[in-house]
Amino acid sequence: MEECAKQGIYACALSMPSPGSPVPSEWVEEISRHVDANKKDPIYLIGHSLGATAILRYLETTKAKNIQGAVFVSAPVFKSTKRKVQAFLKKPFDYEAIRARVPKMVVIHGDNDKSVSADQGKTLARELGAKLVLIKNGGHLNGSAGWHKLPQCRDALLGMINGG
Repeated sequence: MEECAKQGIYACALSMPSPGSPVPSEWVEEISRHVDANKKDPIYLIGHSLGATAILRYLETTKAKNIQGAVFVSAPVFKSTKRKVQAFLKKPFDYEAIRARVPKMVVIHGDNDKSVSADQGKTLARELGAKLVLIKNGGHLNGSAGWHKLPQCRDALLGMINGG
């Protein structure tokens, strides 16, 4: 968010309800609440891991007209044995609906992510017709993997905003 502020771009991180045992409808509603509160502004959604999956679920049904782009980082999209993830992946994604609602999308994934396989990032990018950025030795692209800044995400966002 610091990088966005330097560019004069307002950014915020949503506090998702019940992160320890997330409920998909609650996360989708939280995203919706924030998008609806900013109807006059162009919106770019960025999510990491299950947050990215929640954005995908939100985009399947939203009627919002101000969403200009989305960046999905380390997003799980395949069925999983992990309880937290299972609830978000009970049904297949409506990729056609998502593509129709978001003009610009980028998928960023670590090529050696042990939590969410790189094949999931590749599949998501293909299904969305999105640009794929595979990061060598990126892991899950979180603090535990040594990532406290993700310049590839910043660059993807600025590229979208600046017409790229």
